[in-house]
Amino acid sequence: METTLIVAEKPDAALHIADALSVSGPAKRIHIEGVPIFEVNQNIGRILVCSALGHLYVVAEEKPRGHAAYPVYDFVWKPKYLVERGQKRQERWIHAIVKASKECGRFISACDLDLEGSLIGYMILKYACDGADRRAGRMKFSTLTPADLRDAYERASPELDFPLAFAGMCRHEVDWLFGINLSRALTQSAHKLSGHYTTLSTGRVQGPTLRFLVEREYEIETFVPTPYWTLKASVEIDGKMLPVEYENPCIGTKSEAEIVVRACAGKTGRIEKLESNLYDLAPPTPFDLPSLQNEAYRHFGLSPSISLGIAERLYLDQAISYPRTSSQKLPPSIGYENIVRSLGQIGYGPESRELLSAGKLVPHEGSRADAAHPAIYPTGRKPERMLQGKERELFDLVVRRFLATFGRVARRRSEKATINIEDYRFLLYGSTLTEKGWTALYRPYAKFEDITIPPLRVGQAVQVHGMRLEEKYTHPPPRYNPSSILRKMEEAGIGTKATRAEIIETLYKRGYVTGQSMVTTQLGFRITEILTSFCPRVVDVTFTRELEAQMEEIERGNQRREKVVKETIEYLKPIIETLKSREKEIGTELTDIISEMQEASTTLFVPCPKCGSRLRIVRNPRTKKRFIGCSGKWKRNCTYSLPLPQLGRLKLLPKRCTNCGFQLIQVSAKSRRPLISCSRCYAEKRRLSAKDEKMSVPVRSK
Repeated sequence: METTLIVAEKPDAALHIADALSVSGPAKRIHIEGVPIFEVNQNIGRILVCSALGHLYVVAEEKPRGHAAYPVYDFVWKPKYLVERGQKRQERWIHAIVKASKECGRFISACDLDLEGSLIGYMILKYACDGADRRAGRMKFSTLTPADLRDAYERASPELDFPLAFAGMCRHEVDWLFGINLSRALTQSAHKLSGHYTTLSTGRVQGPTLRFLVEREYEIETFVPTPYWTLKASVEIDGKMLPVEYENPCIGTKSEAEIVVRACAGKTGRIEKLESNLYDLAPPTPFDLPSLQNEAYRHFGLSPSISLGIAERLYLDQAISYPRTSSQKLPPSIGYENIVRSLGQIGYGPESRELLSAGKLVPHEGSRADAAHPAIYPTGRKPERMLQGKERELFDLVVRRFLATFGRVARRRSEKATINIEDYRFLLYGSTLTEKGWTALYRPYAKFEDITIPPLRVGQAVQVHGMRLEEKYTHPPPRYNPSSILRKMEEAGIGTKATRAEIIETLYKRGYVTGQSMVTTQLGFRITEILTSFCPRVVDVTFTRELEAQMEEIERGNQRREKVVKETIEYLKPIIETLKSREKEIGTELTDIISEMQEASTTLFVPCPKCGSRLRIVRNPRTKKRFIGCSGKWKRNCTYSLPLPQLGRLKLLPKRCTNCGFQLIQVSAKSRRPLISCSRCYAEKRRLSAKDEKMSVPVRSK
């Protein structure tokens, strides 16, 4: 019997596929070089299911000349472990797939159905499976539930989705060409002049995104506030005090506002006009990835990258459908009633019964579609593990959004009374939700404040009891936050739903922006100024959008990847030559600001408690261990020091420890949540406790 090799994108997905295809209990787990591979025996043959670990092959220099050399235009695809350090696990993974493939005569890619997944499967089949991409099939699914996976296997297409894979290849190659050349040009310009190495980066998407932030910062800095005045009053109607507003919400001069106050204060007015309108509130559309990320930020404060990571874990747990989608449509084939009925059994009983008793389920869909995947929806399966914290919250958000799309139209009544006071008109507003409709299904995420007013009649007298004149100023536009800059990128047509969150994270990592309200640093300004001066099209959103359009044409099969890459190289060559010829000038512009930022990031605002000198984060030149040391060591012979965690990224916080008043430090590591610690409290505790005490002691901050 023939053996089939199925390539999944992640180990959890491989396990779900193997269990779904196994007809007699869980799939058998075997190990090749310590790598788990799942074996399924069916009447029609044997199946091996292996997985990738994300991208096992990456773009790299064809003939490496060192990490500082540029320009670089010759590239090849290589195993990731040959290009990046610390990738021994990927090496074992590739070797295991190579060995497993030698037993197989049939091949299927079951990686995620998008650009990245199609590329991952294509590369593994091409390089690790000895050119099996030419005869491999493709499984297509949007959830990891057994029924969907079995159906995808039975309906597997006879060949790979090559246009998607080639579009993914082109995107990686173009981004690599931009990134490695421009980033090395900036980094080496600063390094050669200062002697200190600081990683700087930019790219065809990162550049325009940073420019959005810089331009917004300029708008804020150059904004000139304009004064205006508002008038609010309190009126008594049937013994109740109600707030009313002057019909002109912004009065340009104080004298004009004072005239109204003198004329109306303490007077009696009459209701001149009553208006009442009943309007419908349509249910929300299903989640695509950007709208899920925006809602997760609005309700839970989750950054786009964190919400995407949580959504992907929920997908691997079979709890929701594939999250990297741009669709706002839910096809009937997913089985609306079965999902709603199943949700009723895992904690959403009242909502499920309400929808099922209302008749046929029809979702309120949006306009955007995705050929690969439907909108994000819950599978109806109870997660195999107990969801905690943000995972539970995001799952609840997805479930309630899905249920709300099938809800009835909600209705809201708005009321407005126009009050004439000495021929000046004031407005009284009321608003109530008359039919909850879908809002009851989307609680607590649908919030509407009811403002009730008593029954009124035209001609009714009202007494003015208070008149307030308030001076205000116009405000500059708000700074972007991770959610709003994501929307801006989407509107501008740059990046993809899968890469935008990563770009935002890179801007933080490079020190170009800081804070939840994204403040552009001086380094971010300087990088944008340099790119605008020497290569303006790199930060031009129009150019980036044009490249995106070309790659979409590759995806449709209307453009050749090689042509786009060749044109990219020809475009880049004169830009890189210009940057290389002006390294000294660019380095001069970058060095001072980098030094200032480095000093600020390592200098504490609290003085040394022994001598009053500055405290800084430093490294022992012999052991390379970091600690807090006193800058008065040489002039005042001060030996004051405090220990620091040796693992994780440190960030000085503008907060003091509530126990001792010392400055707090945030420790961030990939394997855990950021931890706030106080080195002074830890040092004191260390003297009193065992030597194996953990390095970071969490403390409460104000």
